[in-house]
Amino acid sequence: MKNLTPLYLACAVFGTSASAATTLAETQLSSGTAFELAQAAVAQCAKDNYAVTATVVDRSGRVLAQLRQNNAGPHTLDSSRKKAFTAVSMKQPTANLMNLVNDKPLMAPLKDMDDNLLFLAGGLPVSVDNQVVAAIGVGGAPGGHLDVACADAAIKAVLK
Repeated sequence: MKNLTPLYLACAVFGTSASAATTLAETQLSSGTAFELAQAAVAQCAKDNYAVTATVVDRSGRVLAQLRQNNAGPHTLDSSRKKAFTAVSMKQPTANLMNLVNDKPLMAPLKDMDDNLLFLAGGLPVSVDNQVVAAIGVGGAPGGHLDVACADAAIKAVLK
């Protein structure tokens, strides 16, 4: 009987670990919050007379919300989506990636890993409890740093 106790304990520990590993709980951004982020980013840029599109994607890079201001160029729909996809996929601001490739040309092949990647400033990851749960991409302002400012202002306003 004494020999069965360690075996029983080992089975119980490994059995619990195996079943716990089959599922995963994750935090998701609600579509309502995604829409608020897109609205806040477009509104922030509109204050400075920039016509932009803002896109919010979930942790898998799928679009949750997209809002294009009336005068924003048609290309901003895809560029904002790709910036958001890149930020969530790489879990960092797209400006960091743009600078990385510019500073270290050896890293340039990163841009070609996926057709949805766009290494231009304007994409920011969205974190909740230190976990990336989404990303926002803004495109259309006259400079990526201005796209970033609108995205950052939206995150700060909505996720206080």
